[in-house]
Amino acid sequence: MSRTRTALLAALALVAGASGTALAVVPGDVGIAAVPCTVDYKVQNQWDTGFTTAVTITNNSAAKSSWSLKWSYAGNQKVSNFWNSKISQSGTAVTAANESYNGSLGTGGSVSFGFQGTYSGTNAVPTTFTLDGVTCNVDGGGPTDPGPTDPGTPGTGTRVDNPYTGAKVYVNPEWSANAAAEPGGSRIANQPTGVWLDRVAAINGAGGKMGLRAHLDEALRQKGSGELAVQLVIYDLPGRDCAALASNGEFGPTDIDKYKTQYIDPIAAILADPKYASLRIVTTVELDSLPNLVTNVSPRNTATPNCDTMKSNGNYIKGVGYALNKLGDVPNVYNYVDAGHHGWLGWDDNFSATVQTIKQAATAEGATVNDVHGFITNTANYSALKEPYYTINDSVNGKSVRESKWVDWNRYVDELSYAQAFRQEAVSQGFPSGVGMLIDTSRNGWGGSARPTGPGAKTDVDTYVDGGRIDRRLNTGNWCNQSGAGLGERPQASPAAGIDAYVWIKPPGESDGASSAVPNDEGKGFDRMCDPTYTGNPRNNNHMSGALPNAPLSGHWFSAQFQELMKNAYPAL
Repeated sequence: MSRTRTALLAALALVAGASGTALAVVPGDVGIAAVPCTVDYKVQNQWDTGFTTAVTITNNSAAKSSWSLKWSYAGNQKVSNFWNSKISQSGTAVTAANESYNGSLGTGGSVSFGFQGTYSGTNAVPTTFTLDGVTCNVDGGGPTDPGPTDPGTPGTGTRVDNPYTGAKVYVNPEWSANAAAEPGGSRIANQPTGVWLDRVAAINGAGGKMGLRAHLDEALRQKGSGELAVQLVIYDLPGRDCAALASNGEFGPTDIDKYKTQYIDPIAAILADPKYASLRIVTTVELDSLPNLVTNVSPRNTATPNCDTMKSNGNYIKGVGYALNKLGDVPNVYNYVDAGHHGWLGWDDNFSATVQTIKQAATAEGATVNDVHGFITNTANYSALKEPYYTINDSVNGKSVRESKWVDWNRYVDELSYAQAFRQEAVSQGFPSGVGMLIDTSRNGWGGSARPTGPGAKTDVDTYVDGGRIDRRLNTGNWCNQSGAGLGERPQASPAAGIDAYVWIKPPGESDGASSAVPNDEGKGFDRMCDPTYTGNPRNNNHMSGALPNAPLSGHWFSAQFQELMKNAYPAL
C-alpha cells in the first residue's frame, strides 16, 4: 500500500532538511497519470556564500530536439558557472538551455546539468519549473509521479559483454564541483571519473563527503531511463602499496580479516541491494598490488621489505581473491583487476609472471577466473596511449630502439599495444576469451607546446627515441604528480580492438602524494618520489622524480596540477 501524497511530501521534506539536499520533484502513488515533465533540483554542496546544484529533467511528453528550462529564485542567488547547459540569468529569473550535444530529449528520457552559484541569507529551492513553457512536477495542481520509468527499479542483473557499450558513465558531483570551480574547469567538469573507496570511512562518507550509497543513489538519478555505468575503485588491501609510501593504507600487513569484514563485506552488501540492480557497477580491484609481488620482491634490486612481507604472508593474494569472489557474486558488478602499465611490466621477466600472479589471486578465497571481467592498465599513471613516431620494431644505425636508454629493453613503447598484448596473454593463461581491457587516459595526453610533431633525428637510437617520444617523463618509473603532463583521450567506449573503454579512473586534479611530509590521520606516508628534489632509486634508474612542487596528500585537490593537465591536454580542450 502506498503512502498518501501528504505523508510522502512530509517525509521528503524531513529528509531534505536533514541532509541538505533539496528535492524539487516528489515520487507519487502508483497509478497516478504521468506529469508532462519532472525536474529534480539537488543542492549538492553548500557553504556560507555559495553552492553547487545538479538538475535532472525528465520529459514525459513528445520527444524534443532542443529544450529550455526556466525557474525563478525567491532570494538573491546568482549562477556563476555551469556545465552541460547554457545558463542565463536576469534578476531572479534563470533560463537553462541545451548544449549542442544534449538537445535530444525523447519521451521518457532524461538529461542532467549542473551549476555553481552564490547567495547570502537563505538558499531556498525554486518552487516552479517550466520546460518549453509547460509547468513541470504538477498534475492537476499537485506533485505527482515522475513518469513511467523509475530509475531505482531493479534490473535483471544480467551482465553484458562490455558495461560501457550504450551506457552513460557516472559523473562524480564532488569531483565535478572541484573541476568547475577552477578557471576553465567547466570544459571537463562533465567527464566521468572513478569513485575511490580508499578506506573504511569512505564507505559511509568521511569528512562531509558522499558515501557509497549516496553515490549509487546519485547514479540512479543520472541514469534516468537509459543505462549507466558507475566506476568504483576498491583500494584498501592490508599493507597497501608496499613499494610506495604516499598511498599506504589503514590496514597493517596481517589485517586480512579486518579487510574482509570491515571493508569488502560492507561494500558487497551495498552493491547487492536490489535498489541498485539496474546499474552497471565497474569495480577496479586493488591497484598497484599484485604487480608489486612480481617486481618489488627479493632477490631483485627493486625489492622492499614491505613487499617481501606481503608476498610471504599471502595477504595480497587472499585479499584480491576475496574481493573478486564477494563482488563477483553480485550479478551487475564487473570486476577489472589492475595490470600495472607498460613501463612497469612490459619486460620479459615481468609480463607473463604478472598474469600468473593475477590468476593465482583469481582462483583464491573462492574466486574463479570468471569473476574477472577484465583488466585495467595505466591507472593513476602517465604512460602515453600511443607513440606515433616510433615503434618497438624500429632501428637506427643497426641498433634496435629496445637498446635506447628510454625503452631499456622493454617489449612495448605505449599503453595501447601493451594492453592488447596483456589481454592476449591472459586468455592464453586461462582467463575467459571475452575479457576486456580498460586504459586510464586521465593524465597521459602530453600535449602543449613541447609535444613532438614528428620522429627524432636518426643520429643515434637515443636521439631518435627522445626526439619523437610523446611521453616526456624523465623515466617511465616516475609516477608522482608529473610535471608537463596533460589530460589524455576523453572517456569513451570500445575505442580499439580488445579495449572496453578509455576511462578516467584517477580524477584529474587529485594529488598522487605530498611533496613533503604532512601529518595526517589517513595512514598516508611521505614518498620521496613525490619530492621534486629527489634524485631517484633503482625503480626509476636513479633519475630525478619529475614531480611538481607544493603537492598535498594523495587524493587531495591539487589546483596547480589540474591547471597543468588542462594546459597540456591532448586532444586539446
